[in-house]
Amino acid sequence: MAHSEDSIGEDSIVVAVNLADGLVGGGWGRACAVAVASVVGGRIASWEEYEVGWDQSHDEDSHGGHHARIARFLRDHNINVVVTGHMGPPMRQMLADLDVTVVLGAAGPARAAAEAAAA
Repeated sequence: MAHSEDSIGEDSIVVAVNLADGLVGGGWGRACAVAVASVVGGRIASWEEYEVGWDQSHDEDSHGGHHARIARFLRDHNINVVVTGHMGPPMRQMLADLDVTVVLGAAGPARAAAEAAAA
């Protein structure tokens, strides 16, 4: 389910977290699941989890096709910040081009990481 800017509110930051069993996952481009959190005033206002399947699609499509799939997800969900353990340089550049802030080297509980990234 995509969020619209109207449903999130102007003062929220929308954070996507690479999700692995409730913790921050490793490689963004190979994420199996992603959580999308709307953070308002440093607290999570909404949290939705999506089975994105990028772990499987990563090697099934062209490099550009895979990045386009991820870019579409980020746009569809109005993502401001991505939190992950690792991300390759081409993906970091694509997110920079989309004006998405990237938080690398994150670990631990995904909800706490989303709140910290929005601070």
